[in-house]
Parts: sequence; C-alpha cells; structure tokens
Amino acid sequence: MMARIGRILIRIVLGILILLIVICLVFDRLVQFRMDDKDLTDWFHSRHIEPHLAYYEAKGRKVRYIRVGDDTAATILFIHGAPSSLSYWKSYLSDSILLSRATLYAVDRPGYGYSGLADPLPDLAAQASIIKLILDSLNKVHRPVIVVGVSYGSPIAARLTMDYPELVDGLILMAPPLGPGREEYFWFTHPVESPLIHWVVPRMLQTANREKIHHREELTKMLPLWAGIHIPVIYMQGQDDHLVDTSNESFARQHLINAPSLDIRMIPGRGHLIAFDEKDRVERAILDMLDTCERRR
Repeated sequence: MMARIGRILIRIVLGILILLIVICLVFDRLVQFRMDDKDLTDWFHSRHIEPHLAYYEAKGRKVRYIRVGDDTAATILFIHGAPSSLSYWKSYLSDSILLSRATLYAVDRPGYGYSGLADPLPDLAAQASIIKLILDSLNKVHRPVIVVGVSYGSPIAARLTMDYPELVDGLILMAPPLGPGREEYFWFTHPVESPLIHWVVPRMLQTANREKIHHREELTKMLPLWAGIHIPVIYMQGQDDHLVDTSNESFARQHLINAPSLDIRMIPGRGHLIAFDEKDRVERAILDMLDTCERRR
C-alpha cells in the first residue's frame, strides 16, 4: 500500500513539474514585454505618427532604438526598467504635448526587447556607453537633452550622466533603486541561475534576474560618482512602493549634493508603476525639467 501511494505521489510531483515547465515555455513565447518592428510601427501609424526604428552595433551587440518627432529644439531619451523594452514608453512617445516640445527617443536596453533578449549586460557603465551613442554619434540631437529613467533604468540614466556629463542637461529618476541594497530582493533570485532551472525561465526574466544579482555591486561602484552630477534632477516615487524602498529618496538627498536643484516628488497612495498610474504627473515633471533646462542655457 505504501509503495503504491509513493508511486502516485511521484507521478503527481512529476506531473506538476512538467506542467510548470510547459507553462514557463508558453509564457516565454506569449509574454515578452516587447513589440516587433511591424507591430510597433502599426501602433504608431494608427495614431498618425511616423516612428523611426533603427538598429546599431556597439560592443559586439545589436541594439534597437526608436526616434519619434520632428527635428525640434530639445531631446528626451527614455530608459526602461526590468523586465521591459522600449515599447513601455509608447504612450509617452506618442504624446502630442511632449512631441510639440522635443524629439523623443527610447532604447531596448541590452538583454531586452530586440537588443539581444536573454543576453544580459549587468555592467551599468557598459550599458551607459552603449546607450550614449544615441545622443553623440547616431543622431544630431538638440539641447537641452533630458534623460528619463524608470526603476532600474534610473541608475543607468544616472550612470550615463556621470560618465558623459557633456551629453545630458536634465535628469528624471522614477521609482529609482539608487542606494545599494535599497530594493526588494527575492528568495528565488539565486536559485533561478541554476542550470537545472535557468533554461525554463522566460527569457525576459533571465535578463532581469541576472541584473538583479549584480544590482548591489553595480550601485556600489557608483557611490563615489554621485557628486559628479551637476545638472537639475527630479526624483519621483510612489509612497507605497514595495519594490524599491522609499529610503532611496533620502539617499538622493545625501548624494546629489552638487545638483543645482533636486526636486523630490513623492506621490501618495501609489506604488512602483507610477509611469503608468501617474502619466500626467510624469509628463508635468518632464515639461518642468524642459523649462528649467531652457532657462539655464
């Protein structure tokens, strides 16, 4: 009797494991947080907007980015978090008010979207060196240049500003994990890297997980560099953010000591996804930063 029960339990466990593997593989195919060139172009065309999608090579990687808007007097570059892609920003890239003020850019960060999905690049300095090409060699951009980062895109936006200060005039950080260890870490982060598990994890999560493992190390490298930011900064976060600790606000106050202005905007009753939940506030922040930077010129 016990042997029979044991065999039944083994079959149940194996059945559950097989089901989980199938679910993960299907999830990888159906949910990638990205849109291909055709779908993205069709989405913009349905709104009577002509996007420019392009690819470039950098550090042995193929990187996709998008430009939307006329050759206007300002530039805004959006950097997404994890897991995500440049399509995260499509409601901003199609916003008529922003388009009236600036040419808008967004990039698939290395390891996401169509910039080598599941081929992560945890090194933030390397990511910044790849992304900065959009601003200094691939396009004739107009000043001021505003860089907007969300979630883990924020420290990359900051690293871009630290390493290439001549390229950036204003910085907006949304729900940003800035201080080492000041974010939520999950129990499964390290087990996911096991070869027994890693191969069934959806590809977009593979990149996010690898970055997560290196977050503390990469943010620690940035500690001596914050004083090198000499441009206006807006910090935005939901007061109920449970993914990125709100103590990052005090970290920003302590370390952005040479920013000519640091505008902290904490949003009551909101969590991590303020780019979606508070688009009007975010748009207002971007317009405020454009005004600030234009006055400083």
